[in-house]
Amino acid sequence: MESEFFRSRAHHRDGRRHRRRIGGFTLIEIMIVIVIMGLLISLVAPAMFSKVSSSQRKTAMAQMQMISTALDTYRLDVGGYPDKLEELRRSDRPGWDGPYMPRDIPDDPWGNPYVYSVTGERDSPYALRSYAAGGQPGGEEDEEDIVFQ
Repeated sequence: MESEFFRSRAHHRDGRRHRRRIGGFTLIEIMIVIVIMGLLISLVAPAMFSKVSSSQRKTAMAQMQMISTALDTYRLDVGGYPDKLEELRRSDRPGWDGPYMPRDIPDDPWGNPYVYSVTGERDSPYALRSYAAGGQPGGEEDEEDIVFQ
C-alpha cells in the first residue's frame, strides 16, 4: 500500500493527475520567434543589399582610376594612348616600358570587361566606362553606366 506522502504528490486534491512540466519550447513560442526574426530580416536586408550595390560601383571607380593612371603612364612613355587596354600589359610599340598593370586588365565587379576607346568625350583623350549590372549601354539605378572622367 502506498504511503500518503506519495499519493499526495501524484494527485491534486480533486483527483487529477499532476504533470510536471518538462523544459523546452512550445510550438507557439518557436513560431513567435520565427515571425520576429522574419520581421527583423525584412527591415535590415534591403539596407544591406543597397550597400553591396554601392560598394560595387565604388570598386569599379577605383579600378578605372588605376587603369587611367596606367593609361597616362603609357602615354608618357610611348607618346600616345594604346588602341586596346591589353597593350598596357604587352606591346611592341617603340618606347613601351611596361607592363603598366601588375596583372591582366580586371573585369568590372559585375564580370564584364571595361569599355575603352581612344576617342574621348568632353575634351578627354579617351573614354573608359563600365556598363554596370546591366552589361548594356544605358540603364537606370544599379544598371546605370559608370563613366570615368
